Amino acid sequence: IVTDGTLHVARKAGKLCNLEKLLAEEQLPPSSLGIGHTRWATHGAPTDRNAHPHLDESNRVAVIHNGIIENFARLRTDLEEAGTSFASDTDTEVVAHLLSADVATGMDLAEAFRSVVRRLRGAFTLVAVHADLPDRVVAARRNSPLVVGLGDGENFLASDVSAFIAHTRQAMEIGDGQIVESTAAGVTLTDSDGDHAT
Repeated sequence: IVTDGTLHVARKAGKLCNLEKLLAEEQLPPSSLGIGHTRWATHGAPTDRNAHPHLDESNRVAVIHNGIIENFARLRTDLEEAGTSFASDTDTEVVAHLLSADVATGMDLAEAFRSVVRRLRGAFTLVAVHADLPDRVVAARRNSPLVVGLGDGENFLASDVSAFIAHTRQAMEIGDGQIVESTAAGVTLTDSDGDHAT
């Protein structure tokens, strides 16, 4: 979650009851923006360190990911050769570091996200937040499901409508290759070049 310019992260390997127990012991502060993901180990063992979300080195960017990034090994090698340290064995963490680097050049979050997605190969859904932007979530879909739930002063991103059906019945399926920028006020869809999608 993002609160007061800080990312607060809780993650635990295994069943969701393990995470529920952790959150009961170490409560996160109130927030109106958060991301979460239950995953299986496509890269790396199913351990706490490989659980989502994954962060950049400055703990300003958090990313969750469903699917597989086929060219992550090359991207990871390039990042490591440039001095980036990794905290997990996952393909997802590559995205956090790439996104952080692009934001550091002055790109806004959505522009940086589009830049990163253009460099990735594979089938995936990605969702990211930045500690400096407590009002927005960015997401991308490539050959993996992503739907938006449109609420009253709130929006939801999920792989299936069942995740938010208790909060809204208005859903919008995201087209393949589209990028979503979501705030409480609304949703913007673009393609990977930044052109507005319909």
